[in-house]
Amino acid sequence: MIEAVCAGKVAARRYKILVVDDYTPSRQIIIDALNASENYDISEAENGIEAMKVLQARPQDLVISDIMMPGMSGMDLLHHIHEIDPSVCVIMITAFPAIDLSVTAMKKGAVDFLIKPFDINDLIYKVDLYLREKEILNKKGAFAVETDRARLIEAGKDLSLQSFIYDSVETIGGDNEQIFQRMVDLAVRIVDGGFCGLYLYDNDERVFHPRIIRNCDGRGMTEAIPPVLREICERVVEQKEAVVIHAEEDPLIGPSFICAPLKIRENVLGVLCIRKRRNRGIFNAKDLQYILTLTKRSSLNLENKVLYESIYANVMDTFKSLVASIQIRDSYTEEHSKRVTEMAVKIAQAMKCPEEDIESLRIASILHDIGKISVPDSVLLKPGRLTDDEYAVIKKHPEAGEDILSTVLLFDRVRTVIRHHHERWDGEGYPRGLAGRSIPFLSRILAVADAFDAMTNNRPYRKALPLSTALEELRRNGGRQFDQQIVEATLSLFSAS
Repeated sequence: MIEAVCAGKVAARRYKILVVDDYTPSRQIIIDALNASENYDISEAENGIEAMKVLQARPQDLVISDIMMPGMSGMDLLHHIHEIDPSVCVIMITAFPAIDLSVTAMKKGAVDFLIKPFDINDLIYKVDLYLREKEILNKKGAFAVETDRARLIEAGKDLSLQSFIYDSVETIGGDNEQIFQRMVDLAVRIVDGGFCGLYLYDNDERVFHPRIIRNCDGRGMTEAIPPVLREICERVVEQKEAVVIHAEEDPLIGPSFICAPLKIRENVLGVLCIRKRRNRGIFNAKDLQYILTLTKRSSLNLENKVLYESIYANVMDTFKSLVASIQIRDSYTEEHSKRVTEMAVKIAQAMKCPEEDIESLRIASILHDIGKISVPDSVLLKPGRLTDDEYAVIKKHPEAGEDILSTVLLFDRVRTVIRHHHERWDGEGYPRGLAGRSIPFLSRILAVADAFDAMTNNRPYRKALPLSTALEELRRNGGRQFDQQIVEATLSLFSAS
């Protein structure tokens, strides 16, 4: 019985896939991954012109195409593919993402849009998904196929565009301003807006404050919210729902206007207002759905950010109280932490570090001596020089600090910075004896800031060194105890002043 079934088994259809990319290594990675399956018959082309020759000679089921290519771009290729056969699934890939490019690709019929570097398994999954949908359509009659295909293509565009909106907002880092800017940029591009304004709502004063105004078609809309628009926004705040208004006769809101609320826990934070570009028709139900997807996802992003900041503040307060307990025992520690934080941040800024690095360094600097809570007063407050055994106890405080912070996932990077801030460039530091670039970069900055402050302030066992002497010590130990580049950045702070 088993042999009969096997003998009668029909071989699975081999789908024809064309991979188009002018960068050979990238093209080969995709081809190798697809060749792992026996279901695909792979062709390749290094530009749009070659791809068209392949398509004209041999119809394809699916095309994976780069966008930036010489001769014929991926966007032009997408247009020509759908002129030849609208049923061909096209996945666009690019290393240079831009909002307008992504939206245009979706609107022109691409089933998906991936940004390099992407997970190759994600690409393979999507290839399989779109080919399965295509197979389902092929099993129906010709009329049903055309009807379903048109519906599926349209649904695919909608789904792809909404997924793109979701991902674009979800991946925004930084502050609220970046979320607001991205939201306005997306709104204008996605629904062909001529004007877009974000008005934040003050619930206490019951007034709207313009936050971002984007006037693309030059028609009279100032930053101050006009009365007709304020009335619409007030209705949105009251009803907590979006409104669509068609008013060709009103130049400020015509031909068509969408106003949608930004909400955090059912409280309206603001209203996003978009006017349709002139001579582009009026907003439809899909446009409204795109804007609702945008405002709801942006609202969720803002709410998560507020929640994160609240948790972060509570955690920081807890650890600051631990630092305060050390400060009660040793008043030097309090001012030392403040000064080290200030110096470390200045060094990082001088070295043009990203904001997220500076923030991690700031937190690490505040908490860098938190491990001293485990050091006995007899050692921590000793006025004279420490014995070898006492120094061994002091040397444990970086790892003790890491252990104290180990239960807080928010501080993963901060813990590492604290653990290694007493390492030396020459490998003679502690706790692990790391050397050179194996020491985390932010730990190297903190080491310089910490040492500089220790040299320039009084301690029970010695007086502060003059500034010139401390700077000379940094210079002398660059490339030995400290990273030379960080020393130079520190010295530049004083030469500039």
